[in-house]
Amino acid sequence: MPRLRSTLAAAALAVTATVAGPLPSAVGDTTDIAPPGANDWSCKPSAEQDPVVLVHGTFENMAKNWPTLSPRLKDEGYCVFALNYGGNAMGPIAESAKELDAFVGAVLGATGARKVDLVGHSQGGMMPRYYIKNLGGATKVDDLVGIVPSNHGTESALVRPAGFENTACPACDEQQAGSEFLADLNARDETPAGPHYTVVTTRYDEVVTPYTSAFLDGSAREVTNVTLQDACPLNTIEHDQAPNHPVVHQWVLRALERTGPADQAFKPSCVV
Repeated sequence: MPRLRSTLAAAALAVTATVAGPLPSAVGDTTDIAPPGANDWSCKPSAEQDPVVLVHGTFENMAKNWPTLSPRLKDEGYCVFALNYGGNAMGPIAESAKELDAFVGAVLGATGARKVDLVGHSQGGMMPRYYIKNLGGATKVDDLVGIVPSNHGTESALVRPAGFENTACPACDEQQAGSEFLADLNARDETPAGPHYTVVTTRYDEVVTPYTSAFLDGSAREVTNVTLQDACPLNTIEHDQAPNHPVVHQWVLRALERTGPADQAFKPSCVV
């Protein structure tokens, strides 16, 4: 749920162009714009690296959400993939998770990998948990890294602009704190076995509020919850631009490069 300061009409527009390589016909629209470094369907990951799937947030698309992290991951040697889903991620979250399921299947088929790593922003950090919990994703995901994810919803009015019709954005209702969708998602085990979970958040998040609602319950072996200001107290990054921040990139890479979630004791470089 990025900052909702543009008009509703602008937020709902879908952009079209070509991806960097042929997208399998069963998944998505081949006219979608891919961020730099993503969707090279001939890429073969090394034995040490899983392919990475980038999952955008509400009112977003892959090109807008990942212009800096996608090429950074590509430069680090990862096979990077990204998708658009849910009509700018406004549709029902369970249906969006089915789109992610199909996309992950295509990535695994193209790369020959056994598992993927998922990196998501806002709804994109929460929605994959439905896929993991309910659609068999627990056996196909090694790491889930959520950047300011809406894991327990938000109390912020920014989740829906003034005058927004309820029926136009089911995902907005589902991301409200206390929603039936989130109650079901978080019931019993918030972090099903299989993947490792890393949450990166900021005290200056104005969309997912309180910012601590992003955190997940689970053992330290499987879950790491990171607040950027604990290591970098002068950092003032907010919700919308968090995926583009170099300190966030350091945490993402830390999570992806090691067995288990990101190391809580990791000390990123705060001067970037």
